[in-house]
Amino acid sequence: MSNIDQATQARIQQWLSPEYDSKTTALVQQLIDNNEETELIDSFYKELEFGTGGLRGIMGVGSNRINKYTIGKATQGLANYLKKQFPNTALKVAVSYDSRNNSQTLGHLVADVFSANGILVYLFEELRPTPLLSYAVRHFGCQGGVMLTASHNPKEYNGYKAYWNDGGQLVAPHDKQVIEEVNAIESVSVIKFTRDENYIQLVKEDFDDLYINANKALSINPALVAQQKDLKIVYSPIHGTGITIVPKMLQAWGFENITIVEAQAEPNGNFPTVVYPNPEEEDAMSMAMQEGQRLDADIVMATDPDADRVGLAVKNTNGDFQLLNGNQIGSLLIHYVLSSKKAKNELKDNDYIVKTIVTSNLMTDISAAFGVKSYETLTGFKFIGEVMTARERTESYLVGGEESYGFLVGDLVRDKDAVNACAFMAEMTAFYCAQGKSLFEVLQDIYVEHGFYQEKLISLTKKGKAGAEEIQQMMQTLRENPPKQLGGIAVKEIRDYERKQSHILATGAITPIDLPKSDVLQFITVDGDVISARPSGTEPKIKFYCSVKEQLKDKADYDVVSAKLEEKVKNIMADIVK
Repeated sequence: MSNIDQATQARIQQWLSPEYDSKTTALVQQLIDNNEETELIDSFYKELEFGTGGLRGIMGVGSNRINKYTIGKATQGLANYLKKQFPNTALKVAVSYDSRNNSQTLGHLVADVFSANGILVYLFEELRPTPLLSYAVRHFGCQGGVMLTASHNPKEYNGYKAYWNDGGQLVAPHDKQVIEEVNAIESVSVIKFTRDENYIQLVKEDFDDLYINANKALSINPALVAQQKDLKIVYSPIHGTGITIVPKMLQAWGFENITIVEAQAEPNGNFPTVVYPNPEEEDAMSMAMQEGQRLDADIVMATDPDADRVGLAVKNTNGDFQLLNGNQIGSLLIHYVLSSKKAKNELKDNDYIVKTIVTSNLMTDISAAFGVKSYETLTGFKFIGEVMTARERTESYLVGGEESYGFLVGDLVRDKDAVNACAFMAEMTAFYCAQGKSLFEVLQDIYVEHGFYQEKLISLTKKGKAGAEEIQQMMQTLRENPPKQLGGIAVKEIRDYERKQSHILATGAITPIDLPKSDVLQFITVDGDVISARPSGTEPKIKFYCSVKEQLKDKADYDVVSAKLEEKVKNIMADIVK
């Protein structure tokens, strides 16, 4: 173990102590005996930290892995923190889990630890989506909650999303302070693992109806849905939790012609039909799209394992199904909600929408056209939830979204909600079908009115300690030697969210950015193109986002302008992703 630093070696030795069960210590010893230095370093070089989506990591032994002890330690730390934050309160938490391998086991372990600490746990009896967990926290008046999921990550991963009493994921200062409580636990012997049945209350299937009915009340055009009840819908849960509630939600709204992609219907943590259970990937959506083509469906949808993200495919002008990106889906939803409410004279002065800094400015353009305020947050839907909670008594949230396929209509929860989004996307499709329009045609209409936005995301995976250091170096290089031009177009402004300042290159003017610190760089060109660089908070990746815009005078010019924008994106990305 010559290449392993002292701090990492100390953690390895700690995990060989009698505090840990014999199975765990045997697995650690096996890594040592096999001289698996890289695996040992990656497993022990740090403690798992809360990112934009909480704890997330590869399952296995070690302080940097998802296992009984890291999950137990996180839960004990959260329990200690809740007791300090809510003294003299009968504490309550909600706990749910998705279809991933070990999710149910880890979900019960989390419930065990909370109950052992005298905290009442509303434990879902069966796997359920993330948005139901958020809804449960609010419905039961809990002080916190935990969802066991790694969202759309590969099958080797699992994770732990921690929620606050508003139903939103932990944000500052709670996220860092919970970590401090977790890090203050010096020995796993202080983790209370022994379940107390007196503090466990199972959440049964009938809870679904409360959530479904609350969502159904948000429907903007229910009479029109009734007219379009035979709308052909194809849906895939991609082996996840969506199967438990998305079909029920669609049926409750009045849709009767729903086809489930059978090969992906069964919850399965090995995700046997896909490489990544991520509806952002065409591969994950391909089975649903093929079924949509076969049935000549009106809409094709698929949700990720914990059903907080949703992918959408629609027929293009050639009659082929085309996967829309998150910016396009969010823009369609915002346009539908705002235009429908305006038609019904239901828009109010204090209404607003929210998007994240790496999400298309088309959403802002649409809201401005309707005279509706828009807010911008850091990346991660928890920040959208934070805006909602901060303004819930003075302003009215309508709809929000982020480019990574996360959307929410209405304020029933404080997280992205693919179940809610599926219902609204189906309603939106029905609404435009009644007018003889496809969603693709509506999107083109939006581009003609507001400008043709085209976006691209490039993700570079850099695994382990070496990968994390490489990502750090890439960001440092961009800060120290920022590009003056991208794709032959001059950079006008650099926004550094880590330093919380915007720099106008021509004048040297520096203005503050009124958002929390975050390791994000944005380059805005003189053409108004926006290029963002951001290390992922939940995956071993660095992400580069590019958004460009061109005028679209006529829908007939769509293909020509699209090709022009694609070339522009390619040239810009070639300069920044090296």
